[in-house]
Amino acid sequence: MKLSRVLLLSSLLFLLVSCASTHSFKVPGTDLTKIRSVYVNTVANDNDVGRITVEQLRKMGYKTSHGLTSIPPEPVDAIVTYEDKWKWDMTMYLLKLTIRVRDGTTNQILAIGESYQPSLQRESVEAIVEKVLVGIFRTQTL
Repeated sequence: MKLSRVLLLSSLLFLLVSCASTHSFKVPGTDLTKIRSVYVNTVANDNDVGRITVEQLRKMGYKTSHGLTSIPPEPVDAIVTYEDKWKWDMTMYLLKLTIRVRDGTTNQILAIGESYQPSLQRESVEAIVEKVLVGIFRTQTL
């Protein structure tokens, strides 16, 4: 009886730990439909996460600029920052990605998107970035 409980709990724990997830949260009252121009604050040596983020935002119809400084060179509607966490398991893979969208004038957070991909369910960086950005802007109609 005890062994079956241990096996059941171990199985449930394995399922919980090994699940991929993507979540996005918007500040209540935030209207992302007004965003047209975005500045992506890129990070050096980020395994192309910044470049892919810029490309995906352009694909979604946003006028996008980017740079290594946190202050955009020209006024924009939103500033996008990201944090990428990589892990080694036979090859390097993107374990966790967090993307924050801030107001271009006040720098206040408007929305946050996050993705977690365990080793067994890993996806390409392009797919992860797309999922997170679509999750953040999904109610957006351009």
